[in-house]
Amino acid sequence: MNKSTKALLFSALLFPGCGHYYLKKPIIGGFLTVISVVCLSVFTISVFRLAEAISDKILNGEIAPDIIEITAAMTKGLADTGLHQLNLLTITIFGCWIVGMVDSYRIGRKEDLKQQ
Repeated sequence: MNKSTKALLFSALLFPGCGHYYLKKPIIGGFLTVISVVCLSVFTISVFRLAEAISDKILNGEIAPDIIEITAAMTKGLADTGLHQLNLLTITIFGCWIVGMVDSYRIGRKEDLKQQ
């Protein structure tokens, strides 16, 4: 298996930037990894805070433990906390993943052609 395919698989299946680490390009790989980790962290913290707020309301009796009311509270909570922010974080994570896959394949392809 050539370097371009391995780098593409590392980037696609593991995490953004892994293909660049395989190709000995740690600066680009680190950049993609850091951006992805920060976005994932902010996304996860936001979702857990919303879930915690809803569970507190359920325990306090403000919301009935009914799926319809919980869904309505989640929808309202997402609108209040910034659904656009979560969408932007999601788009950024997937963007890093796509850029990492394409760029690691491109760099790996150049190295494959040099070896021939």
